[in-house]
Amino acid sequence: MKDYYSILGVSKSASADEIKKAFRKLAHQHHPDKSGGDEAKFKEINEAYQVLSSQEKRNQYDQFGSNFDQFGGSSGNAQGFDFGSFWQNGSADFSDIFEGIFNNGPSRERNINRGRDIEVGLNINLEDTLKDFEKEINLAKLVACKRCDGLGTEPGTKLKECVTCRGTGRVKQMRKTILGTITRATICPECKGEGRIPEKPCNVCSGEGRIEGEEKIKVNIPAGVDTGQVIEVPNMGEAGKRGDEAGDLYIKVFVKPHPSFERKGDDLLTEQDISFSQAVLGGEAEIDTLEGKKLVLKVSERTESGKILKISNKGIPHFSGWGRGNLFVELNISIPKKLTKKQKQVLKELEEQGL
Repeated sequence: MKDYYSILGVSKSASADEIKKAFRKLAHQHHPDKSGGDEAKFKEINEAYQVLSSQEKRNQYDQFGSNFDQFGGSSGNAQGFDFGSFWQNGSADFSDIFEGIFNNGPSRERNINRGRDIEVGLNINLEDTLKDFEKEINLAKLVACKRCDGLGTEPGTKLKECVTCRGTGRVKQMRKTILGTITRATICPECKGEGRIPEKPCNVCSGEGRIEGEEKIKVNIPAGVDTGQVIEVPNMGEAGKRGDEAGDLYIKVFVKPHPSFERKGDDLLTEQDISFSQAVLGGEAEIDTLEGKKLVLKVSERTESGKILKISNKGIPHFSGWGRGNLFVELNISIPKKLTKKQKQVLKELEEQGL
């Protein structure tokens, strides 16, 4: 039996909200339309979520374990009936049969009126990661219709109760099975599960409550963010149908390479040239920081080329908000391309002295 809790990476005591968040994170990561997506993994994640997101199905899964998963393939008989043969011949939909047996009420299904989630990429400079900053993003998406305020009705009219389901959003279906007549509730085909329909549909959105449009939003990008991190902005995805919940916005960050600094986690690595005399006698070297300020660095006597010096708390701020990484400076002894006669004479004298 598949371990649905393990597939979603949650504990058996996980709340519905924790299961939902785990599913969204994994679904975005493995979606087959994305670069590096995994269709098989995505289907497995979706299968696990379909069971664990429904309290009734989750109860069945927790109660019956592997036995519940084997109902369809068992060859046990009831009153001389061969269940195994019946299943293989495709004569019955056992998922519907058992759902009708074990569910005391209608099954919980995905909210089809909820707005779609949106994922966008955001390129930022390495300097941008030093502090929180606000970024304006222009999104092309479904937005709430202004004429009807997202309700889907013409101004002056309202939503009325669906006659087919009497406002419940569900209708009952009766099916005859080998176990008897099974009654189950399904989404009302007239109102699509809403329980209400427009008295007079809006002329602009045709009763949807949303139209194609653009929206400019400002989002806060926290300090320390790194390439690959995803920032979730709740309810900033596409508008829901007829005023229902909007989807979420997911911003995937990409930090552009810097010509002078290389990022390693929250640490920074840079290089600094020093003269031959500085390497031998020691002294001070002025280096640039990512903030654009100058920093005086002390160079010890007899410093070898390639030596790395550590400067604490001059790296990237930790994403947690506490402290910063370090700056590592690699010292390289610079060899001049041209020498004056006097410089050559001095070096010749040093050579004679064994240097």
